[in-house]
This record gives sequence, C-alpha cells and structure tokens, in this order.
Amino acid sequence: MKPVIKLALRDWDYLTPILLGEVTSDLFDIRVTPIGTLLPAVVGQSEYDGAEISFSRYARTCADGRQDDYGVPYFLMRGFRHRCIITRKNGPTSVAELRGGAIGVTGWPDSGNTWTRAILRREGIRTEDARWFAGRLTEQHPIVDRLSGFGQPGLIEAAPGERPLVELLADGTLDAVFTPFLPPGFFDADCPLRHLLPDFKAAELGYYAKVGYVPGMHILGLHPDIVRQYPECEAEICRLLDRSKDVWNAKRQKYADTTPWLLNDFKTISQSFRPDWDAGGLAVNAPMIRDFCEELHAQGLASCSLDPETLFPGR
Repeated sequence: MKPVIKLALRDWDYLTPILLGEVTSDLFDIRVTPIGTLLPAVVGQSEYDGAEISFSRYARTCADGRQDDYGVPYFLMRGFRHRCIITRKNGPTSVAELRGGAIGVTGWPDSGNTWTRAILRREGIRTEDARWFAGRLTEQHPIVDRLSGFGQPGLIEAAPGERPLVELLADGTLDAVFTPFLPPGFFDADCPLRHLLPDFKAAELGYYAKVGYVPGMHILGLHPDIVRQYPECEAEICRLLDRSKDVWNAKRQKYADTTPWLLNDFKTISQSFRPDWDAGGLAVNAPMIRDFCEELHAQGLASCSLDPETLFPGR
C-alpha cells in the first residue's frame, strides 16, 4: 500500500486530472481536497500534509525567523496584476494618475496586492504617494481584519465604516481598487466600473517582456514531518502537478470551443512566453522570487531583506 499524502488546494482547473484519477503517483497515494480559502499554514492543520499557501505570508514568516512550513518553489497561482486595478467608468485611465489618489485594497499584505503595488513603484509612485483603505470588496464578503498589523493612521487605514470597496469606488470616495477577483456583474453593460487600463493585456505583455515572468502568489507548503519521513515526496508531488497541467492543457486545446477565443490565448502564450514560464523550481523562478523579496522589503512588509536561497534553502 502506498503512503497517503493529503493536500488542501484550491480547485484550479489544471487539478482536474488529479481529482478524476487520470494522473496518479507510483510512489504515493496523493489525495487533493479542494478548498475555497487558503490555510494560514500547514503546521497546525493535523488533517493535511501539505497545502496551497500565501507566498507573502510564507516569506514574511521566514523574515521573522519562523520557517514553520516547508516551502516548495512551486507556484500554484500566478497572474498578472494590471487587470486587478479597477475604477469607475469616468475614472483614471493610467497608473500614473493614481499618484495622490485614494486606493482600496482587499488585503494589505496579500501577495497579489504586493505585486500590484509593485506596478505603481515602477511608475515612481511610493506607498506614501497615495492614501490606502483596506476592506471587503462587496457586501457579500466578510468583515475581517485586512490590515494585518500594517495600518498607519492617515496613510493605510480600514475602509471607512467597513463599507464595501465597490461602493466607495462607485461614489467617488476611492479612485481605484486593487482586487484579485472581479466583483459580480463586472462585465455587464450597465456596470459602473471598468479596468483602469483599457488595454491591460498589452500592458501585461509589455511587463512580461521586461521582467521575464508571470508573478506568483501561492506556493506549495508541506509539513516538515512529511518531508523528513518521505524526502522524495516534494519532487513527486511537483511531478504529479506538472503531469496534471500537461493533460489539462492538451484537453483545453482540443475542447477550446468552451469559450469563443481560447485558442487565441494559447497562440499568445506560445509566441510571447518562454516554454517554462509556469515551471516549478528555484532556478527558473529565482528572478521573480528575488523581485518579490525586494518588494516586501521596500513596501515595509518584511522586517529584513530576503533572497531565494533563504526562502527555499537547499533547493
């Protein structure tokens, strides 16, 4: 009987072959439980041996000298962030116009919002060059602490009255909102909101041409005990994830008519990106990890400078 390894991951489409049992491991019985909300850490979660965890949270924990989880440089979630800046229909149309404005964020230290603020820093807009409000995106989202100890009166504060960010944006209190997921009805013709950048795809392709990567937000975290017991499990889980991606991408190209222009996306990726653009591993991801470490320190999120080798020693 193969040893069981239990993982808690978001139900990304590329995991479908694993969930359906189409790809399996010869060494382990790897069982994936789909989750909607990330676990804060693997250590302390007795029902799982590994999980999808926030890259920012993991890196900040390492900066504080507490490397509880065993982090794997395999990025389960990647994405450009230009598309994550939204505004009103009559709002600004460039990143530069956000200087001096009021900006809402769904979580101050979140990996995605850290990358989005990096876009502003590339335009010379520092944290202190805007006013920031952290809060829930819509009325349906819970009221929770989204500052995580990084609030600064007059600069980084909770949304006034805990009002949803989309309401504050619509009534002009905010000039823009950073959000990883768009609010319901965003693409409806009568929606009062839109993307900040009319052609965010062009901006993202330009960004990729400069930096050479798609930003990573979530990594695979393993419990140190499972790694000590089965040293080969890290590589085997990564191989399984890679095989699942390959199977899923082949199916998506075959069944591309599920959306009208999916094939065009495959063409863009193939012609504009490196073949290993979403590969796991330290070496291929080192430039992206290094830039993220620089952002954490520059934005005051990490108590010390970090580097890829510190975050993922021995890899």
